[in-house]
Amino acid sequence: MNLAQKKTALIRRLTALKSVLIAFSGGVDSTLLLKMAHDVLKDGVVAVTAMSALQPAHEAETAMEQAEAMGVKHVTFHARALADTEFVKNEPDRCYRCKRFLFQDLLPMAHELGLAHVAHGANVDDLKDYRPGFRAAEELGIVAPLLDAGLGKQEIRILSRQLKLSTWDKPAMACLASRIPYGTRLTGKRLEMVDAAEALLYQEGFGSCRVRYHDAIARIEVSEADIQRFQDNALRRNLVEKMKKLGFAFITVDLAGYVQGSMNQGIKK
Repeated sequence: MNLAQKKTALIRRLTALKSVLIAFSGGVDSTLLLKMAHDVLKDGVVAVTAMSALQPAHEAETAMEQAEAMGVKHVTFHARALADTEFVKNEPDRCYRCKRFLFQDLLPMAHELGLAHVAHGANVDDLKDYRPGFRAAEELGIVAPLLDAGLGKQEIRILSRQLKLSTWDKPAMACLASRIPYGTRLTGKRLEMVDAAEALLYQEGFGSCRVRYHDAIARIEVSEADIQRFQDNALRRNLVEKMKKLGFAFITVDLAGYVQGSMNQGIKK
């Protein structure tokens, strides 16, 4: 199918749902899903955002602003994954446990709001990476309209631009737990460190980037084109000084550049 056909398929899928509660992070995928769902279903759509230290601090506020701008009813709640002793062990099934907690909370919320379904913003490109959270969605009957319509990330960006959504070129913003190696315990302090370190990079104009946590070491991933920027002594010294204040002893740059899902290397899908 071409893009126009996939958009039509998405509209048909949303129409068939009749009403839906959308897990809304404010990212590229969930923003397009929310916009399209609201256009099709009007008041039959509610956005919900989970508040958690697992998400970059500014993202919840951004999600609220976007939902308000669209005129969509928006609710928030505090996610409970970090209270789970098994989840914070950060085993390879971490995403499964987190998503299962999330969707288990959203299903009764949808029922209380009189909505027929719960949806998330998964797309076909997500199938290329290790995503155990998909299993939780399938087990609990959570729908993925973008995936059902056959839309990939680049197509989602194109549609977002056509609809004049500000998120069309927004960098991917994955859960902060993805910055911490499997087997390293998840703590609020560690999540805050990587969140604050990445905020420093964004302030300096870096696009897609990650700061991976390796105990005392911060491993910075930026695009290959941006790696050369670290030759700027003033920029480099400023970042080193500020990241050390966050608690890192050593600040490094990964010469491979930004690799989405790099912590999943070696994990069987």
